[in-house]
Amino acid sequence: MAETIAPEDVKLRYVSLAEAKTLPGLRLILGARAIPGPWREACKAIFHVKKVSYVPVASRGADGSDSELYDWTAQRSAPVAIWNDERPRSTWIEQLFLAERLAPEPTLIPAAIDDRVAMFGYANELAGENGFGWSKRLTMIHQGVTGGDEAARAGWQLFGGKYGYSAAAAVAAPARMAEVLNCLDALLQRQRAAGSRFLIGDRLSALDIYWATFAALIDPLPPNLCPMGSAFREHYIERDPAVVAAASPQLMQHRDFIYREYLELPIVF
Repeated sequence: MAETIAPEDVKLRYVSLAEAKTLPGLRLILGARAIPGPWREACKAIFHVKKVSYVPVASRGADGSDSELYDWTAQRSAPVAIWNDERPRSTWIEQLFLAERLAPEPTLIPAAIDDRVAMFGYANELAGENGFGWSKRLTMIHQGVTGGDEAARAGWQLFGGKYGYSAAAAVAAPARMAEVLNCLDALLQRQRAAGSRFLIGDRLSALDIYWATFAALIDPLPPNLCPMGSAFREHYIERDPAVVAAASPQLMQHRDFIYREYLELPIVF
C-alpha cells in the first residue's frame, strides 16, 4: 500500500470548542483523537475527497465534560460538521449533503435515481441506526459491561444508553452484521462482473467511502497505516466466526483499494 510517514508528522491540530465558535468556514467536531471511529473517519474522508479544508475541533474539555458540545449542537455525539453560522450537522447523511453542496465535484451521490436509491440504502445499512456500525458498538459495549473493573463497566453501561444496549440486543448483533456484509459482498461481486471497481455505478461514491471506513470495525489497517490507540485495537478486531466469514477477501481488498487510491494514508488522528 502507500508509503507511510511517522504518525507524529500527521497529527491533526485541534482547536477547542470555544475557539471553533469564533471561526468561519467548516469545522469538524471529531471526538476521540486516537480511534478510527467509522462515522468520524467517513466524515473526514468525504471532505478530503472533496478537497474542502476544515478545522478539527476537540469535542471534550480537559475534564471530559461534553456539556459545551451539547450547548452548541443540542446532542453529545461526534462527528459534527458546522459551516459558518449554519446549524450543526450531526448525522452522516446531513454531512454528506453538506459536502456535496460545498464542493459539487467530484460528486459522491449518483445522478441516476436507481443508483442513488441503492447507494443510500446500502449506506444506511452500514452507518444508520441498527446498521452494521451500530451493531458492532452493541457487541463492544457488551464486552465492556461484562468485563473489566467496576468503573470501566459503569462507563460502558452509560455509553450503552446511546445505543439501546441490552444483553439480548448484543447477542443478536453479529447476525445483523454478517447479513450486511453478505449483502455488500454480493453487490461487489455483481459490480465486478459488470466491469466496475466500485460498489455503485462506474465511479467512486459515498458508499465506497463508508465501506472503507466502517471496515475498521472488522480489522483495522495495520499500525503503520492506522496509528490508533493500541488499547482500542483489540476492541475493534472482530472475532465472531459468522462476521469474520462474511468479511470476504474481496470486501477487504476493496477497502484497501479505496484507501490507497482516494483517502489519506496513514490515517490522521
